Amino acid sequence: MIPKDQFLKAMGAFPSGVTIVTTTDADGQWRGFTASAFCSVSADPPLVLVCLADSADCHAAFQAAGRWNIHIVDAAHTELAMRFARRGAEKFAGDDFVADAHGIPQLRDAFVTLHCARHACYPGGDHSILVGQVGAAEITDSAPVYYYRRGFHPVAEEAVQAAE
Repeated sequence: MIPKDQFLKAMGAFPSGVTIVTTTDADGQWRGFTASAFCSVSADPPLVLVCLADSADCHAAFQAAGRWNIHIVDAAHTELAMRFARRGAEKFAGDDFVADAHGIPQLRDAFVTLHCARHACYPGGDHSILVGQVGAAEITDSAPVYYYRRGFHPVAEEAVQAAE
């Protein structure tokens, strides 16, 4: 079996998107985390998945959650994504979030916001795989960042223009 440090180094060499995932726990407290393990699963029905460490403070809240929002991060939110990646941080300090129609925290001006209802949850080693059915999506004109070799990088303007 590959040593953990070598595996993490290899995975860090793969560019991935950055998301902030939010929900509300049973007491109404806002909970969230940063994830780069995110992808689409199906177009019919529209499903996405995100992976959450079993050791995360918010793990129990997401295990029980019926809804969550996934926000694809742009350059304006990289510092916020770092805050959501830290254990014990005051993640919702400031006015970056508002409650959506379901009371779930929604990041203002996120590049993309996906409003998800729980479809399934699976064990995946030291993580849980949360599968959500997308009920609505909001998309802005900004551009995403990606995570590569332990840092955030903006998508090149040429790539954004070519995609339009």
